[in-house]
Amino acid sequence: MLTLDKQLEIIRRGAVEIVPENELVDKLRHSIDSGSPLRIKLGLDPTAPDIHLGHTVVLQKLRQFQELGHQVTLILGDFTARIGDPTGRSETRRQLTEEQVLSNARTYERQIFKILDRDRTEVVFNSQWLTPMNFAQVVELSAKCTVARMLERDDFAKRFKEYLPISIHELFYPLMQGYDSVALKADVELGGTDQKFNLLMGRTLQKEYGQEPQVALMMPILEGLDGVQKMSKSLGNYIGIDESPREMYGKTMSLADELMLRYFELATAVSLDELRTIEAGLKSGGMHPRDVKMRLAREIVTQYHGQDAAIAAEEEFKRIFQQKDLPDELPEFQVTRDMLEDGIIWLPKLIVLSGMAGGTSEARRLIQQGGVKVDGEKVEDPNSSVKPVSNMVIQVGKRKFTRFIV
Repeated sequence: MLTLDKQLEIIRRGAVEIVPENELVDKLRHSIDSGSPLRIKLGLDPTAPDIHLGHTVVLQKLRQFQELGHQVTLILGDFTARIGDPTGRSETRRQLTEEQVLSNARTYERQIFKILDRDRTEVVFNSQWLTPMNFAQVVELSAKCTVARMLERDDFAKRFKEYLPISIHELFYPLMQGYDSVALKADVELGGTDQKFNLLMGRTLQKEYGQEPQVALMMPILEGLDGVQKMSKSLGNYIGIDESPREMYGKTMSLADELMLRYFELATAVSLDELRTIEAGLKSGGMHPRDVKMRLAREIVTQYHGQDAAIAAEEEFKRIFQQKDLPDELPEFQVTRDMLEDGIIWLPKLIVLSGMAGGTSEARRLIQQGGVKVDGEKVEDPNSSVKPVSNMVIQVGKRKFTRFIV
């Protein structure tokens, strides 16, 4: 195991809050002295089939704990997912069926092990201990928390003040997540900042059941590609970890320069020393932001698709956007004789027929703005006609290419 100070440096990386940090120090010190790893817990409810980069922030931290030699336990909340976490919601969440949850859980497992070391990860389902509980045990559990404590949660308090419904089963969610920590005897639990109440409930219940309370470690919510709102599939500002290497690379390159270091810190395995070097290079001007962003895109694609795929995605990006070359795969459009008059066709009409513009007015405007090239040559006259030949390529803007077949 690494020294106490080195472990703390790695664990603090990117963390927003550790509650309480002095207990984490004591636990780590005892772990080092005794040679026994800490049990680190992360609970994930498989409420949707896909994982994006925002979800991986806590998974990256879990991987760091693995590399420090600690025991990582991943709870797939097949029982809690059927109720749904009320965190941040203004209305009761729709309950999922057992079949939906298990289907999502299988997808989660496949995606999660792109980050975690499968051989060093214990995966459990919380139905293992929550399903067998009888009503007397449920009453005993609920007696360990007051309604007043539950209403300390911002979302519950807001809904209560606004006379919005709060179902009784929603109040049980923090108790169930907290009881997971009791069942596992967790030393540390990870979660996003929006999970603070649930993580602290784990501490409360462990004390009630006579256990040493866990430390709660909160990670930040990752901003999406827009740099404003949190990463979300519904907002379209996400990078999905199952997306193609080309798509992942291109999306990362669209990121604002101001977010590069944050993504390096939270979404990659780049070392702290390298992070400091990159930060210093950007501040001094010794590193060009474009080159740093390409390194970031390469790191992200490598994590999920491997080094060869990352290199290929980078080379294609360079060909298209730096060397103005063509992508490897181009959509094709068949030119038929009835489209031509004396073997030629008005260029705006051809652009519209091939689907690269919505109408000839738009096509003319794009040509006038210098956004149209035929076989690499810019066309500026919107009244131009062309004689299509096989393998002729028309480019509209930076991203639209079509190869024409005659």
